[in-house]
Amino acid sequence: MSEPLGILGGTFDPIHTAHLRLAEEAARQLRLGGVLWIPAGQPRHRAAPLAAPEHRLAMVRAAIADHPDYRIDETEVRSDAPSYTVPTLERLRRELGEARPLVLLMGADAFLGLATWHRWRELFRLAHLGVASRPGFALAAEAMPAELADEFRRRHRSESAALATAPAGAIFSFPLSAGTVSATEVRAKLRQGAAADQLLPAPVLDYIRRHRLYSN
Repeated sequence: MSEPLGILGGTFDPIHTAHLRLAEEAARQLRLGGVLWIPAGQPRHRAAPLAAPEHRLAMVRAAIADHPDYRIDETEVRSDAPSYTVPTLERLRRELGEARPLVLLMGADAFLGLATWHRWRELFRLAHLGVASRPGFALAAEAMPAELADEFRRRHRSESAALATAPAGAIFSFPLSAGTVSATEVRAKLRQGAAADQLLPAPVLDYIRRHRLYSN
């Protein structure tokens, strides 16, 4: 069976250092063979992105250009249809085959809200889940909604090697080595003209300045 492939979706409005850190930590701790970045078109769980699709796509391209194991799936961002995770994973299964282990990457906050997602239980037949937790905040079933806690207890694995033994169905949590930042915080700093060079990859910050994104 081939190495697990990480799947990281989001609006990336803009992509920032915490996104890259999550991908890097996941690749290392979960022993991924690569990460597929999927910029969303119109996500269902949040407001419409501020930057146009072509800008968000270009920023992701710029951010991952030096990472040979990262690539972009442009299908969602080029579509006018709402983005749902299960149909996206079903499409990837058709393209990549049934045997390749896929690992849907997400933060702990997103995971705790998983039971509100469209067809959420079907995620487990299509992919593993790799859940990043902030330092000092381990995932605990006691803090989850009952139906999610049941799935977590049944599917959680402590050894990342388990992700390579099946194409889907397990949950693996891993700690991030540093704190996180949100795109909302990044946009606020850009709007205020505050320094954001520690929060954005240099090529992304250059792109934002060149195209005058998130100014006012």
